[in-house]
Amino acid sequence: MTNDCLCDCGGVLRPDFEKCDGLLPVIAQDDATGDVLMMAYMNEEAYDETLKTGRAVYYSRSRNRLWRKGEESGNLQMVKAVFIDCDRDTLLIRVEQIGGAACHEGFKSCFFRQVTPNGVKIIGERLFDPKEVYKK
Repeated sequence: MTNDCLCDCGGVLRPDFEKCDGLLPVIAQDDATGDVLMMAYMNEEAYDETLKTGRAVYYSRSRNRLWRKGEESGNLQMVKAVFIDCDRDTLLIRVEQIGGAACHEGFKSCFFRQVTPNGVKIIGERLFDPKEVYKK
């Protein structure tokens, strides 16, 4: 079998952007360490630009527009691999995190808070002050 596509899709398997009102969740994972860096959304335009440029592009629900990761902070993500889940409604991208921090709060990962029996604990180190980076 030369075609790895397990569906009748003409050999081109794409995410199903018809689901979830056109926005699919995307998990960004550090390619070198395996750390989960963040979760965001992509619409079809963001997905296509990501594939074309090799740089992570998301859809910002709060800004209602494409968000090219690092456009303000300089902390961009270069895409190393893209994975589509079995339902074609979630993406996993493995990235090289340039600039150290994926989180807009200045941490390497957006998942810097751990829920413990004693409450929430900060487990990450802040790499930059968001007030200094996002002055808009």
